[in-house]
Amino acid sequence: MRQSRKRASFEETAIALLLGLMTVLTFVNVILRYVFNSMLVWGLEVVLILFAWLVLFGVSYGVKVTAHLGVDALTNTLSPRARRAVALLAALFCVLYAFLLLKGAWDYWAPYAELPPTTGRWFPTGFDWHARGRSFYITDQVPMPGFLRFLEDWINYGESYDKLPRVVPYVILPVGMALLLWRFLQATWAIWTGRADSLIVSHEVEDDIAEIGSGETVDAALDGDDAGGVAGGVAGGEEK
Repeated sequence: MRQSRKRASFEETAIALLLGLMTVLTFVNVILRYVFNSMLVWGLEVVLILFAWLVLFGVSYGVKVTAHLGVDALTNTLSPRARRAVALLAALFCVLYAFLLLKGAWDYWAPYAELPPTTGRWFPTGFDWHARGRSFYITDQVPMPGFLRFLEDWINYGESYDKLPRVVPYVILPVGMALLLWRFLQATWAIWTGRADSLIVSHEVEDDIAEIGSGETVDAALDGDDAGGVAGGVAGGEEK
């Protein structure tokens, strides 16, 4: 339990860090524009990149913590065995879907890294070693940081970049889809072994709402007791 909590905290911290960087950059740009009549030219583009990373990273995390919404009105009418079979079938379709997304993400990103995309329309049948590279594509405004200068020798044949190459922000595509595939495989295994019965959040939300409601009820009762005590004290004082 403690180890899983640490893993969850690590992923949540990563998501919070991305969101925090977006907020700070946006705040700084607003202050620079309206107070100092200046701005970070590359600020908006970096925020867009961070937002894309946040979304794609959050998709796989949502699968991990069973946060994706779904409709289980039909499956709840089935027997436990049939419900488990339907859940496994849905999970296998999700694994297939994530695999197709991973293939597409790799095929799109690979030329920017001077790597070969896969051949085959739906499933990879090999690598296209004759595909034209796109390592020379750069972002519009984001400056090239010094610690990434090694990419010039690795993928750009020694030519310098004046802006950040697109291979860097686009790397979240294969990474995010690989994480999504991994999380779906984990979820499928959890259903197969009986540790889970669905891929979606359903009754867990009802339980959370019930817990929140019970907490509010307790708070209201405590507030009522406090108010009653105060009223009683006031009444006692008036009688005296």
